[in-house]
Amino acid sequence: MIQLNKIITNKDNDLDSLSRSNPVILVFLRHFGCIFCKEALHDLAEKKAEIAYKKLKLVFVHMTNLSLADNFFREFQFENPEHISDPECDIYQQFGLAKGKLNQLFGLKTWVRGFQASRNLPHNISIKQIGDSFQMPGIFVLFEGKIVDSYIHKSAADRPDYNKFINCCNT
Repeated sequence: MIQLNKIITNKDNDLDSLSRSNPVILVFLRHFGCIFCKEALHDLAEKKAEIAYKKLKLVFVHMTNLSLADNFFREFQFENPEHISDPECDIYQQFGLAKGKLNQLFGLKTWVRGFQASRNLPHNISIKQIGDSFQMPGIFVLFEGKIVDSYIHKSAADRPDYNKFINCCNT
């Protein structure tokens, strides 16, 4: 069982308490050099106003230190976001996010989508990997201390329907 009250953000909030005030969209990112990680942040940045309007709390989970993450998030116009550093991927595992298999990470779908994503993103593509490149991402909606919705990527190239999560709890 996941103990949400033991998972603490950079702002010293625990996930259980956050989810009892407002629904939380918990976004587990891949490594910061990943084009799909950058695509996810770009997509979510475009929806910041709607997320704020619906009083949802966006929390990111990543595998680097807090300072480096703050700088990375700023690149996507997330100023002082709530996030969690999990370099050992313990929280990823608690939420059932596994390491990817070769076809999930390097299959044809991944190559094609990677090329498409790199052409559509305004951000520079970094080849520097910061985090575990085999870790798969996922998204969870937490509300009143429970997981009420989730998306576990089948491929690193999956692009979730973020509107589904934004409209999940009809706040």
